Amino acid sequence: MLDLFPSREAGPFGRRLKRERGAKIPVTVVTGFLGSGKTTLLQRFLASPEGQGTAVIINEFGAVGIDDALVRDSAEETVLLGNGCVCCITRTDLQAALRRLAFDRERGAVPPFRRVVIETSGLADPGPILQTFSTDRALGGEFHIDLVLTVVDAVNGETALDSAAEARKQAILADRLVISKTDLADAAAVERLTQRLQKLNPRATIDIAVKGALDPQRVIEPAAGERSGFVAEAAHSDGIASFVIAQDKPIEWLAFARTMETLIGLRGADLLRVKGILDVAGCRGPVVVQYVQHLAHPPVELESWPDQNRNSRVVFITRNIAERDVRALFATVQALAKP
Repeated sequence: MLDLFPSREAGPFGRRLKRERGAKIPVTVVTGFLGSGKTTLLQRFLASPEGQGTAVIINEFGAVGIDDALVRDSAEETVLLGNGCVCCITRTDLQAALRRLAFDRERGAVPPFRRVVIETSGLADPGPILQTFSTDRALGGEFHIDLVLTVVDAVNGETALDSAAEARKQAILADRLVISKTDLADAAAVERLTQRLQKLNPRATIDIAVKGALDPQRVIEPAAGERSGFVAEAAHSDGIASFVIAQDKPIEWLAFARTMETLIGLRGADLLRVKGILDVAGCRGPVVVQYVQHLAHPPVELESWPDQNRNSRVVFITRNIAERDVRALFATVQALAKP
C-alpha cells in the first residue's frame, strides 16, 4: 500500500505530538474582576519552587503600575502593559511584549524562563488574548496557552457577577476557577458563590485559595483531561451560552472542517471560543481543534488520548447562536458528505 506520509510519526496534520503544545513555551492567563486577589495569588505562586523560571506580563488599569511593583522582584522578567484592557485594538502591546521576551530569551538578555504568566486587568476580556495567539503565527509557534485561570472574590464575587458583564465572561471562559478570600467570607456565602459559578461554568474545576495560598501546580498545569479546555456548558444572561457536541464514531475531517468554515463565515464574531478533541478517521491519535471567533488554530494530532474517553467532543461558547442550529448544520454537512 502506498504510504501517504513521510514516516510512521507523521499524519495528515503533521508530526504527532505527545502534548498539544509540543515544545512551545506554556502560558497561563490569570484573570478575574477588580480586587479579586489575582496579584496575591501570583505573588504566592512566584515565591514557590514551581514559580521559578516564570516571566510575567501584567496588564494593569491606571497610570501607575502597582501590581507590577508587587511582583517584579519575584519573577524572572516582568513586563507592564499600562493600557488597562487587553482588547482587539491595544493587544498589539501584548504581541510586542511576547516577541521581545522570546527575542531576549534567545540572545540571553533575560534568564531562560520556562513559562509565561499573563495577569490581566480586572476589566479585561480574556477572549482577545486567546485570539492573539491565533492571529500571530510567529507567537503561536513559540507560545501555547496552557490554562485560563479566573479568580473570583468570595466576598464581592456575587455582586461582580450580577453587575459586570466582564466578570461573567471571565468566569465562563475559564478552564479553572479559583475562589479567593474565603477566610473573609462565611461558609454560606462561599457555597452560594460556588453554586453560581457551577451554573455559569459547570465544566471548569473550582479550587479554593485562602490568603492566596493554592497548590502551585494548579496555577500552571491542567489536570488530566482538563487540558482539552472543555469549559462552560451553561446559559448566560448576556446571550452567551455553551454546549458540547459529542460523537462516538470517527469523524470525517472534511465534513467537520467545512461545517466550521460555514459557521465562521456566517457567525464568526459570535463564536467566542470553540475547542475540542476529535477522533478523526484515518488518524491514530486524537486531533485537537481550536477556534476563536473568525480565527482557527492549526489542528494538532496527539500521540495518545488524555483520558479513557475516546469519543469526539467539542465545546462551543457562543453568543446568541442556538445549539440546535449548530447541531443541524453538522448533521446536514455530514449527510451531504457521505459517498
